[in-house]
Formats: sequence, structure tokens, C-alpha cells
Amino acid sequence: MTVRCVTFDLDDTLWECGPILLAAEEAFYDWISRHYAPIAERYSLVELVSHRREFFQRFPEMEHDLTGLRRRWLHHLAESFGFGPELVDPAFRVFWEHRNAVTLFEEAHALLDGMRERYAVGAITNGNADVHHIGIGHYFDFVITAAEAGAAKPQPEIFHAALSAAGVDAHQAVHVGDDPKRDVHGAKAVGMRTVWINVDGKPWPGGASPDAEIRTLDQLEPVLDAWRET
Repeated sequence: MTVRCVTFDLDDTLWECGPILLAAEEAFYDWISRHYAPIAERYSLVELVSHRREFFQRFPEMEHDLTGLRRRWLHHLAESFGFGPELVDPAFRVFWEHRNAVTLFEEAHALLDGMRERYAVGAITNGNADVHHIGIGHYFDFVITAAEAGAAKPQPEIFHAALSAAGVDAHQAVHVGDDPKRDVHGAKAVGMRTVWINVDGKPWPGGASPDAEIRTLDQLEPVLDAWRET
């Protein structure tokens, strides 16, 4: 039962995601307002975000590929207003740059620093954050994105891809994440041990419980140390 691999969710596990996404949408809308004014004259920021979400719902088969969905929406938006595809790349880049302007939780650097000396360390994410662009790629042996795996958490395929990348069996791996369904239920379903990071102290919503619960990342190492000894 020795732990050989630890995988992390990214958004709301290593950093707070909500303010980052809001800032990215605001920066995108500001860019659209300056460069493609008719769109901003038709839609407020709130209305444009709603328009995007409704568009995404039309393509459930692409739910694992947020980058592909956003680019597809940008093509649709450009065509709707008579603009060409030259809108897409710079518009996406503005959003993506701000989406990756994250600030890690205070404990994250201290936790991740040196972990690769003891474990295979990976990231498993449904989002399109880029650990290398952020500047934390050196903490990870591998990163599995939903887009690359062709499946989003909690689907088993994305966790199997991580286990394959690490070269370990499921019982030798621990997944750490904030989402009860996507992270805990998904990882437990393939046989991984799970740690729920519950920053806000919420009650467990039900279903298969995590193997451990922590409030902050600096509480993770004692959990892992205990499991290493069993």
C-alpha cells in the first residue's frame, strides 16, 4: 500500500479560481470593447458570458475541451457580427493570459517543493491552466488535461491516463482535489486514495467519502507520511 504517486487538481486546489476567471472575462470584454465594439454594444459582460455558456451547452461532446469550445464560440461570435476569423487567436490569447495569472495558495510552494524526490507528482485538470506558463511546471512529472485525455473528471479515462503516466497501480496513488464529485468520487472509482481539500469547511455532500480531509495544503504531508508507513 506504499504511496508512490500524488496527483493534484489545479483550480481551487492549488489556487482560488473564481476571481481569476472573473478577471480573465473582464480583460477579454475590455479587449472586445476596444477592438470589436459592435459586440460590446450588443452584449454587456454578463450577457456575453451567458451567451458563451449557452453556446457551450450545445456541444456536450466537447465538455472535456474548454479551449476548443471557447475557440469555437469565438468563431461563431465573429461570424455573427460579420467579422473574420482573425478575431479568434488574439481574443483567446487575452483570456488565456489572464486565466493563467494565478496566485498559488500560500502553502502550495512549500508543499510542492521537493515532493518529486519522494513521489511521482502529477496534475489532473479539466481546465486549461498551463503549469509551465504559470511557472510551476518544475514541480510536476506529468500533467493530464481533459482535452488531452479526451475525457473530463470524474470519468475514469482521465485518471487511468494519469496512472499510466506515473507507471503505478491505482492503490499506489493519491489524488488531492476540492471537488467531491470530480475529484473524490472520480479518483475513488478507479481505486485511488483521495484527499479532499475543503478550504471552507463545508459538510460532505454525500456519496463515497474521501480517505482524508484537509483544510489547507500544509496539512497534506502528515497524511501522506502516515500512508507511506502503512
